[in-house]
Amino acid sequence: MFTGIIEKVGKVITVEEKRGEMRALVATGFKGLVNGESVAVNGVCLTVSETNPEGDAGFFISEETLARSNLKNLQTGSRVNLERAMQAGGRFSGHLVQGHVDTTGTLVGISEGPEHHRFGIVLGSDYGRYCVEKGSIAINGVSLTINSLQETSKHEVLISLLIIPHTWENTNFPDLKSGEPLNVEVDVLAKYVERLCPYLNKPLNS
Repeated sequence: MFTGIIEKVGKVITVEEKRGEMRALVATGFKGLVNGESVAVNGVCLTVSETNPEGDAGFFISEETLARSNLKNLQTGSRVNLERAMQAGGRFSGHLVQGHVDTTGTLVGISEGPEHHRFGIVLGSDYGRYCVEKGSIAINGVSLTINSLQETSKHEVLISLLIIPHTWENTNFPDLKSGEPLNVEVDVLAKYVERLCPYLNKPLNS
């Protein structure tokens, strides 16, 4: 379990693709990593398969994970957002993040204000339905608050997110360019509510 508060920005040392799967070696900067522990890489919960005292960590990335996330675009030198699993008793500064990326959204614009940046991200309606104004969402593993949202003419959902200076300076967000896919994990509570209350989606006269 994670909170969406990025601890370090790591750098990919090597990537190896084989039979639709991938192995990546990442310079995490974390000390004391052990094989088998979980680390969120751009918001995707991955298991450490090898490590060394310098904090380099190897990860296996499955075909399903590659299909649902932007990890398939990793290259040597790519910078990635990193968060170790939350410890019991730790501060819960973000929101409940599982590291189970639902889909990717498209970054459609980055604007810079006097003290912040603003992102526009387009999501398909299948996952945009779980977004609400002032609700939580994880983008590339970063816990953010949805400032506003609107449905587009293509029945997609455009969400607007404000990025404060600390977040901008301590994530890989400065590397992003318009048109890039971003990992999206919607609030899991919304999905549970929908699953437990299926009648909410039925017409009122049914």
